[in-house]
Amino acid sequence: MSTISHMMQSSLFPQLRVIAGENGFYRKISGINILEKEELTIFCRPNELVVTTGVYIANDMDCLEQLVKVAYEKRTAGFIINTGPYIPDIPSSLIHFADEHEYPLFQMDWKHRVTDLLKTTFQFITTNQQERSSEEQVMHQLLFNYQQHESHLTETLEQLGFPKHTEYGIIVCTAKDESINIQRYNTIILLAFQQRYEQFIHFQYRNQLIYLIDRTRVKTATIPFSTIVEEIYQKVEEKYKEFGLSIGMGGFYAALGEIHKSYEEALTVIRLAQLHNNRYLYKYKDMGAYQIIMNVDNQRVIEQFRQNMLGRLYRYDELHGTDFVSFLRIFLEENGSTIKISQRAFVHRNTVLYKVNKIEMLLDMDLTNTFTKTNLYLAFLIEDMQKHGV
Repeated sequence: MSTISHMMQSSLFPQLRVIAGENGFYRKISGINILEKEELTIFCRPNELVVTTGVYIANDMDCLEQLVKVAYEKRTAGFIINTGPYIPDIPSSLIHFADEHEYPLFQMDWKHRVTDLLKTTFQFITTNQQERSSEEQVMHQLLFNYQQHESHLTETLEQLGFPKHTEYGIIVCTAKDESINIQRYNTIILLAFQQRYEQFIHFQYRNQLIYLIDRTRVKTATIPFSTIVEEIYQKVEEKYKEFGLSIGMGGFYAALGEIHKSYEEALTVIRLAQLHNNRYLYKYKDMGAYQIIMNVDNQRVIEQFRQNMLGRLYRYDELHGTDFVSFLRIFLEENGSTIKISQRAFVHRNTVLYKVNKIEMLLDMDLTNTFTKTNLYLAFLIEDMQKHGV
């Protein structure tokens, strides 16, 4: 379904000026309705845009405010106020309400005809839904049902702007909190990717925004992808006062039958970034040791390595009720800093030194040795990937 964001990206609505509620651009649009009286709100439907000329309001701003609030309660997509002889100005209290409730509020000058707006909106919704449906269908076939649609996908992608011999990659954006609709962040992400890529298509699957991009068609090739992601994260934090978004990019593949791998890789990046609370992990190719571990065919070798590194410490903790394994993880994550370990583990620095010495004795290892610390950290990476099914 079309959204306010799609509408505002179109060139069809220059007469509309956003007054408030930009954070609600993720709202879906199914139609448009004229509303002049509060009692007529019974005819409003969810996801409709509402427009009023104020012909029955006659400068009564309290009446206007009530009209907007009732339309909001009806779960309409947004509200357009035709300012002119009946509504000269939009009251600040209404602007505050729209911002607070993430309810898009627009102003349209009296010189623009409402009938023209209705016609343009219906045309936009029909055309946009057809385009969105085509993109969504192609994306779903590529990622989840390729073999049944292999014969026509190359031609369809050419029609959508992807030439033959393209190297395709997938970017996945998802909300950290499942209760948050990913569409909340859609406008920020879409604007950033429009500035970044010459061509892409995208769709929403579950609570994921999934983008198909062309490796070579990058407008800002001198700027790293990581910079673009950080800018998106920063804007999300500024607008919503939260860090609730995760973005991951998979590898690039020329064969259409392998694009699903890029999708799985992007999801892996996101899972690992969330697992380790690492907002700076964005791309599959930057996963380093994770890639090596995941691509070892004989997983028994991997498990044996983990057991050799940590098995003795686990057994000691089980027998004596100690916490040396969790302490060792903190030790490695804080790079052996006594002060940081003490603060994080809420223990005295002497306790830190005691535990370090005890672990060295139990494992017969020197924790000041870089190679030893690397091996132990790898063992924890393996454990995390096994435990969380990465």
